[in-house]
Amino acid sequence: MDERVTVIGAGLAGSECTLQLARRGVQVRLVEQRPAHQSPAHHTDLFAELVCSNSLKSTKPDSAAGLLKRELECMGSYLLAIARECAVPAGGALAVDRTEFSRRVTEAIEANPLVEVVREEAVAIPEGHVVIAAGPLCSDDLFEAISDLVGGERMSFYDAAAPIVDAESLDRSIIFEQSRYCEGETGDYLNCPMECDEYDAFMKALLGAERVIARDFERTDLFCACQPIEEVARTGHDSIRFGALKPVGLSDPRTGRRPWAAVQLRAENPMRTSYNLVGFQTNLTWPEQRRVFRMIPGLGEAEFLRYGVMHRNSFVDSPHALDRTFAVPGTSVRLAGQITGTEGYVEAIASGLLAADAVAEETKSRIGLTPLVKVVELGVLPRSEKKTKRVFDERYE
Repeated sequence: MDERVTVIGAGLAGSECTLQLARRGVQVRLVEQRPAHQSPAHHTDLFAELVCSNSLKSTKPDSAAGLLKRELECMGSYLLAIARECAVPAGGALAVDRTEFSRRVTEAIEANPLVEVVREEAVAIPEGHVVIAAGPLCSDDLFEAISDLVGGERMSFYDAAAPIVDAESLDRSIIFEQSRYCEGETGDYLNCPMECDEYDAFMKALLGAERVIARDFERTDLFCACQPIEEVARTGHDSIRFGALKPVGLSDPRTGRRPWAAVQLRAENPMRTSYNLVGFQTNLTWPEQRRVFRMIPGLGEAEFLRYGVMHRNSFVDSPHALDRTFAVPGTSVRLAGQITGTEGYVEAIASGLLAADAVAEETKSRIGLTPLVKVVELGVLPRSEKKTKRVFDERYE
């Protein structure tokens, strides 16, 4: 039997899983369909591409996202370490230069002598130990093979991404720099303030704009973390003013008071040459995005470097189809990442790490893998968390 582990998909979960397996001395065959077969959401052939926001959410240790980051750091996550190195200003969140982040992950994988990268579409599940991290946009053939394996029905939801604008096209006489509650100081975000009449006109245009998929969505159809701005707006006139456009903690230096609503822009790279519209995932056609989003104060002449897009995603019914290690019961096949129904970049990274750990535990006696606790003792991983190491010790006794 081939002693390599096959990882299908070089997204966040697949990239983390690949590097973690290689760390333990495992030979990995990483199969990635891009660039020969591009998905509707991707723009490059780089690994770990961030297809939606460039934010990995909060770093605050008292938040769920911040705590998960701390746990992953204790476990030696490769991608989280790279994300820290590629960080751009984002207040209390960890946001990255998405191109630099993906480039560094790609270089780390391609330079690893234990990893064979295969650029082709996976249309079937190979023999041996396999981790499928193909994401919710995996090929039809592969998803049919997964559906046959798990014995469940296909499930799907819709996901959306926000547009990115050129920094030089922004009107800085209107837009101001400020992070929430940083009174009298500049901040990591750009803010486009709206008065009441401007907000009302924007809402009217937003709700009447032409959409790519011309239907109203049920809430169950949509990925809750990336709902199109126009779908949220349909739930009530003030819904986005209390959501993505909330003005709390901001003060417009032109008026000295809080605006009625505010659109925030977050830097895409350290040079701040481009910004994404925070919370503006959308299903609007490209001409309508230009027309409607240019109604936002300060974006009247905005040049769009990338438009928002919406696409259909598919995932398996994990609670009923997979065991606690995300394996298909009775097989050597595991799933990781968003195809399992997880939400968020960091969550995908975590599932890739855990998949690698599970494969290592399952196969260590057969192919001589190094358990994670031994890697800790060798100094490859940080030992700052005694509790974490104790968990590893108990697992590998």
